[in-house]
Amino acid sequence: MPREPSTPRIAIWRELRDIGVAQIGDGLVALPTTDRNRERLEWLAAKALEAGGEAIVWDATPTAKRDRRALAQQLQEARNHEYGELMNEISDTAEVSQRTIKRWRRQWRAIDKRDYFNAPNRDVAKAAIDAHAQLQSTGATR
Repeated sequence: MPREPSTPRIAIWRELRDIGVAQIGDGLVALPTTDRNRERLEWLAAKALEAGGEAIVWDATPTAKRDRRALAQQLQEARNHEYGELMNEISDTAEVSQRTIKRWRRQWRAIDKRDYFNAPNRDVAKAAIDAHAQLQSTGATR
């Protein structure tokens, strides 16, 4: 992507981050192969071309098992970190409203959409939200 204007380059990088890519090199990202991921990458490639950049969507598989495991681990650790940040926010929040719980659920779903390898913190974060929702529904406070 051209450096200027920077807006298309930044927008594409945000989209890539939102779908949960693993960056494996400068301008090289990876995702598990699904029809949805392929479609999203092809759409982003078209946007990059329209903005004067270059893009190719490749269907590739690492040949070594250790490389496949390392890539899966990178993706899993990134999502685990995101769930951890959400759990920190949950534990740091003193006043929990219905609106707050809805926001946490939206955040959890957004992370879950890009959690291709079931990060360990996934269920813990969901349980923390559910516990607050239960307290909220019964009128109890923290």
